[in-house]
Amino acid sequence: MADEVVLLDYWASMFGMRARVALAEKGAKYEYREEDLRNKIKSQVLLQMNPVHKKIPVLIHNGKPVCESLIIVQYIDEIWRDKAPLLPSEPYQKAHSRFWADFIDKKLYDAGSKIWLTKGEEQEAAKKDFIEILKQLEGQLGDKPYFEGEKFGFLDIALITFYCWFHAYETCGNFSIEAECPKLIAWAKRCMQRESVSKSLADEKKVYELVLGVQKMLGVD
Repeated sequence: MADEVVLLDYWASMFGMRARVALAEKGAKYEYREEDLRNKIKSQVLLQMNPVHKKIPVLIHNGKPVCESLIIVQYIDEIWRDKAPLLPSEPYQKAHSRFWADFIDKKLYDAGSKIWLTKGEEQEAAKKDFIEILKQLEGQLGDKPYFEGEKFGFLDIALITFYCWFHAYETCGNFSIEAECPKLIAWAKRCMQRESVSKSLADEKKVYELVLGVQKMLGVD
């Protein structure tokens, strides 16, 4: 009996994109279901499958839900373990990758959002914070092609999905990420050469259009 895999997601979610990239790396077939988060409409399936947080992404595997993007990626790695391992096998390296993925979750989203949700001094502070976070991550990358070494893996997935939002951050904040973090952008472009990444990430111009729409709605523009 074939696995039944459904992903509840939203096209512009960098968190949902993580699951998409991981599933693509594994070659796993799944049904994609778009949630209408732009209009703040949540389906009954989403509310039923994630009653605690009521958020996407949710991976439904044979009727059982798995929530939270990094947990989903680890679950995908364990279930489809015969192809493209994502997490390092060595315990310390695995813990190290999980630490920095958690760092990304706790720091990067909020810092990036403040760039396009604020103006003036608050925005300048957000830009400084955002670049500082990226520089810390760039330091972890070092001269390696990918965060965990020679192979694309878990930590790369945790970060690369933010890349399609960089254009919106830069345009709203009037700054260049590449000028500040050239090695990180070179890494991102390397990741984008992978079909699993390029086909899973949203179009950066559409993301920017979404941001402009939300800014107008909130009166930030």
